[in-house]
Amino acid sequence: MARRRQIYEGKAKILYEGPEPGTLIQYFKDDATAFNAQKRGTINGKGVLNNRISEHVFTLLGNIGVPTHFIRRLNMREQLIRQVEIVPIEVIVRNVAAGTLSKRLGIEEGTQLPRTLIEYCYKDDALGDPLVAEEHIACFNWCSQDELHDIQDMAIRINDFMSGMFAAVGIRLVDFKLEFGRLYEGDFSRIILADEISPDGCRLWDMVSGEKLDKDRFRRDLGGEVEAYQEVARRLGLLPEGGDNAVLDLESHRKKKS
Repeated sequence: MARRRQIYEGKAKILYEGPEPGTLIQYFKDDATAFNAQKRGTINGKGVLNNRISEHVFTLLGNIGVPTHFIRRLNMREQLIRQVEIVPIEVIVRNVAAGTLSKRLGIEEGTQLPRTLIEYCYKDDALGDPLVAEEHIACFNWCSQDELHDIQDMAIRINDFMSGMFAAVGIRLVDFKLEFGRLYEGDFSRIILADEISPDGCRLWDMVSGEKLDKDRFRRDLGGEVEAYQEVARRLGLLPEGGDNAVLDLESHRKKKS
């Protein structure tokens, strides 16, 4: 098989050249990072779970009319996506005070916010993805005003849908990160949802116990990362009950079979 051309490697994913013009193959890694990659580790099988969870969420969002880069899942760790020009802004949607918001403003973690809060960070690892305002986005022309309005409208719609989706399986959607890109069609472009939606970029708490079912288990050395990610997948119907026997790591599976 011909060696694929790597386009980009990030902290959690690798992008390869796709089979057709305007497409890419997105590969999900097991690598885990936190605090702007100052903390590094591995969550075994994370890439497989995130691939399935992100596929599930993106498919459902597409069904309600949210445009996304997702085309289809190819295998356990890869999906075919549309190639986009990423807008250099991370969009943080917050429903409950947690993480950096609690630290910055001195709000007790777990406090329900009076309204959904949208924050923006400039995507630059060297700078630590600093928090920015809408005025920064306009001043430096990271996206146009119309594009920002589209991003805001989609972020609210995604939040409304996902809050209901997770609540239906007993999970509280605390906050999450979104990325958007420009899809070019001739001389015109439109904003669509890109990247992934998974426990890597969402804070997900059990609605009864408050147990964390996301990457905070890695950030805060709580342990049980694999089980937490599996629990999210299981509640969404992506793993069978007692799904510990599910194939989450192909290499480990091959070794067991042999």
